[in-house]
Amino acid sequence: MGSAKIITAAMLAIGDELLSGRTKDKNIGHLADMLFLAGIDLKEVRIVGDEEEMIVEALNALRSRYDYVFTSGGIGPTHDDITADAVAKAFGIPCTHDKAAMELLGAMYARRGVEFNEARQRMARMPVGARHIPNSVSTAPGFTVGNVHVMAGVPQVFVAMLDVLLPTLETGSPVLSRSVASPFGEGDIGSRLSEIQKAHPETSIGSYPRFDGNRFSTEIVIRSRDEAPAAAAERDVLAMIADIATAKAAG
Repeated sequence: MGSAKIITAAMLAIGDELLSGRTKDKNIGHLADMLFLAGIDLKEVRIVGDEEEMIVEALNALRSRYDYVFTSGGIGPTHDDITADAVAKAFGIPCTHDKAAMELLGAMYARRGVEFNEARQRMARMPVGARHIPNSVSTAPGFTVGNVHVMAGVPQVFVAMLDVLLPTLETGSPVLSRSVASPFGEGDIGSRLSEIQKAHPETSIGSYPRFDGNRFSTEIVIRSRDEAPAAAAERDVLAMIADIATAKAAG
């Protein structure tokens, strides 16, 4: 376990619509799934509104704490799309219309016969020196500054950007996962499971209650970056379940 490579990440989801409930976020779950598969530990998620100071404050806290920060939302054409300005402010660099992004968008709108007006040009704004994250869906790129990766809030575009970005990132040792079905509820297994977790600090053990309409059961998930600790914890979990079954049978 000591040789396991650990890479950490956080997500900052931006938008008043998320906090008001008008939009139901789909990007957090997708990012969590993809980072887990890549061996990157998603440690924290924050949601903030379209307020520059709040975005800057959250971004500075997260980028100093984790290897990567992924943002979603706020890079569209409207007045409340202020993520590019906030990221630039967090890094202390100017935000301007990126020449390459202007060319990409200008060509795309020309092909469509649509005016490349001032509002649409806002989607080409990014901090000076930012690297593009390509957008195969709607052309307007996301961007990377330092360890911060800025992507669209529209789920289809977020997914497309992440698909391009993720293979370019340094990843950690993958997390192994084992699942054990317990026929007993958390009330029956809670204390013993806590003891097992303490005995196996190189694992993370989670319990997830189930109810089939008649009785409670629990799915126990054991995660570790090493096979041996996961297997040892699984043996103890199975022994615990057997002990509880014997005790209940004995009455």
